[in-house]
Amino acid sequence: MSPDLSRRKLVGAAAAVAGTAAAAPLLSACGGGGAQSTGANTKSGLKAALPSYVPSNPVTPDIASVSGSDGAATDPAFLRYPSERAATVKGAPGKGGGYTAVTPLWGTVPSPGNSFYQAMDKALGVKLTMKPADGNNYAAIVPTMTAAKRLPDWISLPAWWNSNFNMGQLVGRQLADLTPYLSGDKIRKYPNLAALPTGAWQAGAWRDKLYGIPCASSRFVVAGTTFYRRDILDAKGITGDQVKSAADLMSLGKELTDAKRGVWAFDDVWTYLFPFWDVPTGWRIEDGKLVNAFETPQFLEALDWHYKLAKSGYMHPDALAGDSGGPTRFYSGKVVIMGGGTGAWSLSDFESGRAADENYRRGAFDIFAADGKSAPRTFMGASTSMFSYLNAKLKPAQIEELLEVANYLAAPYGSREYTLANFGVEGVHHTMKDGVPTATDAGKKTTQVPTYSFLASPSSVISNMGADMVTKDYAAWQATNVTRLYKPVFWNMNIAMPQTMSTAAAAQSVSDAVKDCYFGKKKVRDVQQAIDAWKSSSGDRLRRWMTENVLEKYGTGQ
Repeated sequence: MSPDLSRRKLVGAAAAVAGTAAAAPLLSACGGGGAQSTGANTKSGLKAALPSYVPSNPVTPDIASVSGSDGAATDPAFLRYPSERAATVKGAPGKGGGYTAVTPLWGTVPSPGNSFYQAMDKALGVKLTMKPADGNNYAAIVPTMTAAKRLPDWISLPAWWNSNFNMGQLVGRQLADLTPYLSGDKIRKYPNLAALPTGAWQAGAWRDKLYGIPCASSRFVVAGTTFYRRDILDAKGITGDQVKSAADLMSLGKELTDAKRGVWAFDDVWTYLFPFWDVPTGWRIEDGKLVNAFETPQFLEALDWHYKLAKSGYMHPDALAGDSGGPTRFYSGKVVIMGGGTGAWSLSDFESGRAADENYRRGAFDIFAADGKSAPRTFMGASTSMFSYLNAKLKPAQIEELLEVANYLAAPYGSREYTLANFGVEGVHHTMKDGVPTATDAGKKTTQVPTYSFLASPSSVISNMGADMVTKDYAAWQATNVTRLYKPVFWNMNIAMPQTMSTAAAAQSVSDAVKDCYFGKKKVRDVQQAIDAWKSSSGDRLRRWMTENVLEKYGTGQ
């Protein structure tokens, strides 16, 4: 078993439910008209609320982080699990308090009071009753709790469900304000929390106050990318960096497709490829005014290319039909190129690929400009889409105790605290096999599905023990592309909006037309008509609302 419990694995655990959660806008719908607070932060208020960033490196990675543009940086990478187990917390952080915690869980619920939970309670110095809830129904379970005002002491609320949770109404009412405990240098009391990226704290701030404790944070977050079978291209003497434009990619598609042999170049690529036309996520500013992504010429250019792809014969028929079996087609070599989240670059993917083809190797095209001339760039996603929150009913001493616990859980990868929280007690829940924490039968029942890491966790790392090639490939891809990332408008900004505006932002009619177009069922002009209809019915009102309630009052979040 790999000790890869990084941000990619946590988000990957929820991918079937959340989709591209890492890049999703942090929106929350609320009832009524537009008079209520948007939940956005002022520039000065946010600056005062944010914790100081105090980096800490008690564990040395094999591949160091590389800084890029606009505050981006690559995730550090580990080729082996650290052997020294550096300690970052002295003694048990708690003082004997008793608390309940609810997190989403995709898998078998561990038995209450099991040996792993007991070991964690002893190490944490608190009685933390873990109550994992079905992740597939989590978006419906939590609103039942909030409606009855019966939240647990500590709860995980992933940001991609902000609208379901009605976060704009929960913060400051049912969720505790952490600003008095963490703003500025106050966070130095909790050094592992202080080492989390500033952007992750920003993404958990509402109305100039801190509420969310970041989990699975990173300074390199993109919605995903366009992958290819590197082993297949290598055999043909083709390297991914030879593709420098959309025209190059289409030409490669022609070269790779051999329908008579049951091989097509492409699976579905739209979701992760369209940003290469410099299409924004949601909005961009032009001449001081908000312009929606749907209104940009780049969006229609991207769509036109994908429509032509759908009609080219280079895309697998099952993909065109909307069949979700892309990974299976990718492993078998029936398709050579497909889009996906970066969490796919993992040990489990490597093992699945090698089971189908012993030569399997995943690669990804570098971020390129579709026209082959402009500077390549793509927008960053939120620094994290996973947060936990404390109950507003807790007393100050209880909040401080749980923040000490959170500091323990946020200990860096490979530390003594991280090892216990993710793998349990050595000799009981795991053994070290070739230097890798490997679950015992007891561990498989208690530690294999993330629970504590949904409450607090360190910044992401790249780690795929037993598959160094995967770690090196992904780290190299990040290092090449970290200078091509930029912060989009309203980056890491929480915005609570009326339900009517939330519905307008979803633009379901346009999204449906877009999907039909990139599958070749509708033409670009049909999408343009859908956009025009959306603008006249709700899109223009959405722009006015965003301009008057967010842009003019709070700016772009930069």
